[in-house]
Amino acid sequence: MDVGIFLQFFGFFGGDIGNLLFNLERLGFFDFILPFLIIFAIVYGILSKVHIFGTNKSIDAIIALSVGLMALQFGVVSVFFAELFPRFGIGLSIILVIMILLGLFKGENDDAKWFNYVMLAVGAIIVIVILIQSAEGFGFYSGYWWSENWPSLLAIVAVGAGIIAVVAGTGSSKKPEITIPYVR
Repeated sequence: MDVGIFLQFFGFFGGDIGNLLFNLERLGFFDFILPFLIIFAIVYGILSKVHIFGTNKSIDAIIALSVGLMALQFGVVSVFFAELFPRFGIGLSIILVIMILLGLFKGENDDAKWFNYVMLAVGAIIVIVILIQSAEGFGFYSGYWWSENWPSLLAIVAVGAGIIAVVAGTGSSKKPEITIPYVR
């Protein structure tokens, strides 16, 4: 038995919190309960917002419950969430560090537009990287072409985003007046 694992189980490295997380993982909390709650909340929120079944919340709850339970049937969702959310946490940490560093250089009287655009670009890049890495761990990202050409593809996306930013920035500031005739 490895000494690090032995000490972790008996409180030297993990303590009671480590034991609690180990017990929750052993009970299937991270494989079944959390993915079910996430799927249930998302489906219920969407159904409540779009009002497909009117204001009948019980039908929305039954459908969300069914979708949440069916999604866990084969374990694919658990594997996907296990691949996605650790990378998502790392991405959020990177965004937080960039916000702190950019906040050091932003004055009180500066216009915040540049800050918002920089954060939007950084966030988009991080989301794309997280999705690609999660797809790789899940088995979708397979093939020689992607592994060899991802820097070129990223450069094309960056140039395209730059062109869109320039075109959007040079647009007319005067908005055209649209009149719609009133017909009886």
